[in-house]
Amino acid sequence: MGPRRLLSVLSAAVLAAGAIAGCGSSSTNGVESKSATEIVSAAQKAAESAKSVRVSGAVSTAGLKLSLNIQIAKGTGAKGSISEGPLSFELIRVGSSVYIKGSPAFYEHFAGGEAAKLLEGKWLQAPATTGEFATLGSLTDMHQLLNAVLGHTDSLAKAGTSTVDGKKVVAVKDKSKESVLYVATTGKPYPIQISKAGSTGGKVTFAEWDAPITIKAPSGAININKLQSGG
Repeated sequence: MGPRRLLSVLSAAVLAAGAIAGCGSSSTNGVESKSATEIVSAAQKAAESAKSVRVSGAVSTAGLKLSLNIQIAKGTGAKGSISEGPLSFELIRVGSSVYIKGSPAFYEHFAGGEAAKLLEGKWLQAPATTGEFATLGSLTDMHQLLNAVLGHTDSLAKAGTSTVDGKKVVAVKDKSKESVLYVATTGKPYPIQISKAGSTGGKVTFAEWDAPITIKAPSGAININKLQSGG
C-alpha cells in the first residue's frame, strides 16, 4: 500500500466514523428537547464557533486499524500524529503546506531501506491541498472536517440520553451510516463523540475546544517535489 492509498483510506475512515468532543458548564442547555435534526444543527453551530480542537481516536477500515491524535487551530493549521501499526508519522500543517516526519518503519515501508536511512528524523514538505498528501486536507482544516462529519446527515433519530466520558449527552443515530453522535446537554452543545460499530467502525472524539495551540513549520524540511525529481 503506497502513501497515497494509506492517506486516502485514513481520511475516508475518519470521516466515516468521525467525532467531535467538548465540555462545558453544568447548566443544562436544553438541546435534549430538540428534534434529531435540530440537535445536529446546534452541535455543528457550536463546533464551528470554536477556535481550536483536538481530534483523537481509532477507526478500522479495509483491514487496517488507524489511530490519530491531531490538534487543529482554525485558520492557522494543525499538528499531531497518525499511525497504522508500526507505520506512524507526525504531521504539521501551516498554511498551504503539510509537513510529515515518519517513523523508521514508515520510511522503510514506503521508500525502501536506503532511503529510510537518509530520511530518518527528517521532515518532508508537500502541498496540503494537491498531490498525494491532499487527503490530509479534510483532517487538518477545521471547517472541512466539521462539515464532513456533521454537514451530511440523514435518517436521523434521537436515541436517548446517557453519559460519555463523564459528560451528560443526548444521542442521535444516523441509521443510514449506522453511526451515533453524542452531543453535550450541558454548557455549549458540542458534539462529544461519534461511534460506528462493525468491522469498518471506530470511535473518534474532539476535545479541548478553544485551548491555546502553537503551530510552527519545522526547520530544515525537505521539499518532496525536489526529492521526487532528484533535485
